[in-house]
Amino acid sequence: MAVCLGHAGARVALNYANAQPRAAEALAELEAAGISAQLFRADVTDEADIDTMFTEIENSLGPVDIVVINATPPQPQKPIEDYDWAFYQQMLDFFVKSPYLLTRRALPGMKTRKHGRLINITSEVFHLGVAPFSAYVAAKGGQTGWSRSMCHELAPFGITVNMIAPGWIPVERHANDPQADKDAYFSTIPLGRWGTPEDVGWAATYLASDEASFVTGQTIAVNGGKTCW
Repeated sequence: MAVCLGHAGARVALNYANAQPRAAEALAELEAAGISAQLFRADVTDEADIDTMFTEIENSLGPVDIVVINATPPQPQKPIEDYDWAFYQQMLDFFVKSPYLLTRRALPGMKTRKHGRLINITSEVFHLGVAPFSAYVAAKGGQTGWSRSMCHELAPFGITVNMIAPGWIPVERHANDPQADKDAYFSTIPLGRWGTPEDVGWAATYLASDEASFVTGQTIAVNGGKTCW
C-alpha cells in the first residue's frame, strides 16, 4: 500500500512499533523506488504515542490527508474456550481503539481543510464468519460498524471513510503455513489465482484519490470474488 500510494505521489509516513530492522528494509524499498518516505515509531493503541507521531509527521512531511489503518496483533485461531478476555481486549484495542485514536488525532486538520481519506483495512473474515476465529472476527466486526457510522458523521466535512477487506494474500508471514491449508483456500477463489500485496495497494490508492471523492462507507473486497454483496 505504501509503495502504490507513493507511486501515486503521496509522501509516505511509514509507522512501525517494534520491528525496526524490517521497517528499515521497507523504507529502503520505498526510497529505491523514488518515493518520498520516512519512518515513525509509535504504538497505535497508545494515545500519547499517536499524538507524538502525528506531530512529527506534520513537522516533517506536512498535513496528513490520508490515514491507512492497518496495525494488527498476532491472529491465532482457537476454540472459544481457549481464548481469554485479555486476548479479546487486545483485538479490540487494535481494531476499534486504534482506528478511533488515529482518526480523532487526524480530524482537526482534515476538518479545517474540508478533505480527508480514512481507509480501514478490515477482512473478509467478518463477512464469512470464519471459525474458530471469534476474537478476530468480532473485533473486525466492530471496526466495520465503526467505519460505517463514521462515514455519515464525517461526510459533511469532505472526509471519506472506506474499508478494504482482503482475503488470504500470502506474504512472508505465511511462509510456514501448512500447504494443505493454502490449497484448501486457493480452491475457493473464483478468479483462480492468489491475491498480491499490489492488489490491496491499488485499491487503497483508488480510495485515497480524488476519483473516489463520492465513495464513502463502502467495503472493497480484495479476495478474487469469495464474497459478493
